[in-house]
Amino acid sequence: VVRRRLLQRYEHQPFISCLAGLYSCRWKRYQRRRTEPGKCCCKLVNELQNTPGIELFGAFCLSLVFLYMCCEAKNDYNNFDWYNYGNLGFWFLWSLVLLIVSAVLFVYIALLLVLAMCLIAEGQQLYLHWSHKIGTLVVLGFSVTSLFVISLLWGEQWQTVRLSFQITAPYLHIGAITLMVFLAWPVALHAVRADRKVVQVIIVGPYLAILLFLFLIPLGMYSPCIREMGTLGPKPALIGHRGAPMLAPENTEMSFQKTIEHGGDGLETDVTISYDGVPFLMHDSTLKRTTNIKEVYPNDTDKNAAFFSWDTLQELNAGTWFLKDKPFACMGSLSRADQEQAMNQSIYTLRSFLRLADSHNKLVIFDLYRPPVKHPYRNLWINRTLEVILKEAKIRPHLVLWLAGGRSFVQSVAPGFQQTKGSKAPLEELWMENIVKLNLPYTQMCSEDIRKYAEANITTNLYVVSEPWLYSLAWCSGAHSVTTNAVHILNNLSQPLFLMTPQQYNVMWILTDLTSLLLISLIFAL
Repeated sequence: VVRRRLLQRYEHQPFISCLAGLYSCRWKRYQRRRTEPGKCCCKLVNELQNTPGIELFGAFCLSLVFLYMCCEAKNDYNNFDWYNYGNLGFWFLWSLVLLIVSAVLFVYIALLLVLAMCLIAEGQQLYLHWSHKIGTLVVLGFSVTSLFVISLLWGEQWQTVRLSFQITAPYLHIGAITLMVFLAWPVALHAVRADRKVVQVIIVGPYLAILLFLFLIPLGMYSPCIREMGTLGPKPALIGHRGAPMLAPENTEMSFQKTIEHGGDGLETDVTISYDGVPFLMHDSTLKRTTNIKEVYPNDTDKNAAFFSWDTLQELNAGTWFLKDKPFACMGSLSRADQEQAMNQSIYTLRSFLRLADSHNKLVIFDLYRPPVKHPYRNLWINRTLEVILKEAKIRPHLVLWLAGGRSFVQSVAPGFQQTKGSKAPLEELWMENIVKLNLPYTQMCSEDIRKYAEANITTNLYVVSEPWLYSLAWCSGAHSVTTNAVHILNNLSQPLFLMTPQQYNVMWILTDLTSLLLISLIFAL
């Protein structure tokens, strides 16, 4: 009898030993305590009442939310890296690091949760090892801190998440139903073996409530990409944001040529006026990110770009930084010819930019920066810019989307410009200003507003839209054009991603619910 008990005590159980070893570092059977499956509910409640159990579940939920946000915020990674560059003084793909770290931490905490569920299903008492407790705290702290900082500095990312649900909600619904099917087995096991009715209700009640909620949630779901055949509008035009910054140095001749080569319909840029009155293309207030100013004039790296003369600006290289810093994680590799061309780029003038656009019949839109105080063109910036547009470049007026100030004066001098406003406004106000186009951040995307403005002959451009899912949403919402970093990618889309008819979605919804209900019923019956 003693020998039999010893053998039972130390018998080899590889599966449970592996689970307990990974979760609690208890590799020997005598180190573990077993509970009957029907009584695990109480044990589980006790575990969840302990701090490690609550932290494990909380860390899983928060890390999942943060990872989802990181994935959907990919469209704005360049802005995130640019913000960090402004604070740290050097360029690095911090966005990619953040995505990798969040994915690793989520996988780690998800594996711990899977191990815990498996141990519960096998009737083992949970004991989280101290190293995993520290790891759980790290994941929890990282997720909470990251979500707080993002909410504080980039609160608009929650709008991105909200928009993403209009695309991903039908598929997240399927994923949630699938998860509930997998959870049906341990729930049924413990419910059947529970020794009291109250315990069975405690186990099954919340599960069925969540399942019913998931079954009915599509009733309140909305997506502009779920629409009848023949109601989809034309594909939004593509305006290259500073050209094609994934293929060439931004705001250079090469960048705009790449946009034209890949079928872009318009060009977007940023205009600064030099100290001697030459409008040139530069996004940043200084030259240190996109030129070799550190090598040529190391003492002037923090000097405002507008205080340089054009002769000085011509000495700088505007392309080598692109090959060195690689501003986008998904740039890909450039050909040898493109690398050599990029290395020889210089700062581009507004006049050359407009002539290039006019020769290829491309729309132009630009942010015009007012020169700083004590600049000779501080109060003449609009006049000088108009002089270049009308007298030097002589671009056809209808190709210019005027976004800058001085609207009444500009209309009197150049009535052919397409007046564009950078914010939503009542129709009466837009009509008074002769606005024909709105240039809005994509976070303000709303199909109802876009349709309302379109009925008043006011088109909508959304910026900056570089991810295919976001472009698909803009397409389904009725946007007329988008400003993008990825003309070469979006131009290849023949139809929106995730596009389906209401009938197709209803079939998918009903089949998912019926199939899951059948499987769950079979599991409980067995």
